[in-house]
Amino acid sequence: MNRLRFNLNGRWVEEPKLSPTTTLLRYLRDRLSLTGTKEGCAEGDCGACTVAIAEAGLDGKPQWRAVNSCLVLMPMVQGKTVLTVEALRAGDGTYHPAQEAMAKALGSQCGYCTPGIVMALFEATYRPDIKREAWKLDDQLCGNLCRCTGYRPIRTAAEQVAGSCPKDRFAEGLSAAAPQSMELRLETEGQKFFTPVRMGALWDVLDFAPEARFVVGGTDLSLEITKKFAKPALLVSLEGIPELKRLEETEAGFRIGAGAVVSDLEVWATSRLPSLARMARYFGARQIKHRGTVGGNLCNASPIGDLAPALISLGASVVLASRAGERRLKLEDFFVGYRKTALQPKEILAFVEVPRPGPSTRAVTYKVSKRRELDISTVAAGFLVELGAGGEVIRAQLAFGGMAATPKRAVKTEAALLGQPWSAATIDGAVPKLAEDFTPMTDHRGSAGYRAKVAANLLRGFFEETSLGPSPVLQPLHAGTVQTYGPVG
Repeated sequence: MNRLRFNLNGRWVEEPKLSPTTTLLRYLRDRLSLTGTKEGCAEGDCGACTVAIAEAGLDGKPQWRAVNSCLVLMPMVQGKTVLTVEALRAGDGTYHPAQEAMAKALGSQCGYCTPGIVMALFEATYRPDIKREAWKLDDQLCGNLCRCTGYRPIRTAAEQVAGSCPKDRFAEGLSAAAPQSMELRLETEGQKFFTPVRMGALWDVLDFAPEARFVVGGTDLSLEITKKFAKPALLVSLEGIPELKRLEETEAGFRIGAGAVVSDLEVWATSRLPSLARMARYFGARQIKHRGTVGGNLCNASPIGDLAPALISLGASVVLASRAGERRLKLEDFFVGYRKTALQPKEILAFVEVPRPGPSTRAVTYKVSKRRELDISTVAAGFLVELGAGGEVIRAQLAFGGMAATPKRAVKTEAALLGQPWSAATIDGAVPKLAEDFTPMTDHRGSAGYRAKVAANLLRGFFEETSLGPSPVLQPLHAGTVQTYGPVG
């Protein structure tokens, strides 16, 4: 298809001539004067621009998902249904339950953030799982900033509507809102944007445009557009290729599609790879997790990316695909330098493969950041040890982010653990080896000394936590991935 077509607030819209780097936020406000959607930060931090998009969930059925419209490029809504706050009021003047709850709870003060919060509550209204665990209310709203600090009435409103699942026009209309084909070829204003829906079509695009930049969720690349006013000449989206989104169990373990979004990964991994789910919980706001993908986070190759340490500690490998076939690398070998990967021209990261942990495996991940939620890591860590019949360490995989130019294993520290009993004394003997494995840097998030101390304490905490059981889970009302047991002093 050579023109953009999507459903906006119940009406199909076609746009034959639109810059591919126009964000959904700017389109709504500038082209259509739908100014209920606000611009706050234009980088996915404040949630003022939140809208809802119908997306296929893990079960294949469409569901409403709140996303940041400032990070969504218009070609990304091809074939999809988008709702803004203007669509929530019915033709007879009746307001949506989320709007009524905010008004009755006095959750709106200056009102600037209110439409975005309402759209986050709109998603919460149709989430049947949200009432099962109290922390999910915090998770639902952590991507919405209220500068008037009206959080208590906002939470009251959330408690009233979350999980209520009314049988209204939005619930009944979901089947009709199921995403259609995303296939698209846009060429306008000297820019090109291609969304193939088959691997063969992707290789065809790359044959004549090997210099193309890949994009899926756009949570990082879109910042170049909103903050640096970049206009990439050629973007190729991988979002339309179904097989890249799959999350599968295999005979040997698990296969994670590079196009899988983090919110789906979090749910899927909870019962399969709990240490990975634990990191996904604090990956970012729900709006970000609905768009951010596994492959995007890894290919970004940031030394403080959250998923890499967790996956490296689990022994993950990456499957790199091209027209010539597939090749596999250990994930730690995928990162070849600061923000550099082993990807070759015309090659994509297609899947991540994780071996199934054994029964004597103990694995935990940690994220330490300035804020509890929606923040970049200062230090991230993924730890795994496997114990032998006598309680000795027979395998150790300790991976850190924020301690070097790339996500990296602590190989000397691992060696100090091997063959030793899993005990506090063994940990005390291994911790000094961290200084041989890493020479962390000082920046505005933390000094080198602070990072070194945090890394050591995380390793000690790993022992303390796994001494209680091989598969520790976060406490019901957890305040982060780091947990304490007993007195803190």
